[in-house]
Amino acid sequence: MLQNPDLAKLILRLSLGILILFHGIHKIIHGISGIKAMLEPTIIPTFFAYGVFVGELIAPIFIILGLYARVAAGVLAFNMFVAIYMAYGFSLSISKHGGISWELPLVYFIMSILVVLLGSGKYSVNSK
Repeated sequence: MLQNPDLAKLILRLSLGILILFHGIHKIIHGISGIKAMLEPTIIPTFFAYGVFVGELIAPIFIILGLYARVAAGVLAFNMFVAIYMAYGFSLSISKHGGISWELPLVYFIMSILVVLLGSGKYSVNSK
């Protein structure tokens, strides 16, 4: 009776999409200079910092709508993987609250992978 996989997929998609969308909106308002600064010492050109808008604005909208959600979640998973690497270097340092310092982007990464694996369900724009 309480088993409704499509409702669970909707809740997962909405949670992931809405929460990450706030990060994208923040970057629109405050800019991406921090991301550019992280890229400067590497061989990666700084214009790749604008890719964060794809991962944190466009992909979440597609995930929320359930429109090519698997592809959008794959883009977001890649974005989170790069974010973890660039900001934390996969270090196992502990935050002041006792968790791994990169816990939040890891949760977004895992949620994205779940959307890739599960799909968007019947409560989506391109449901079958």
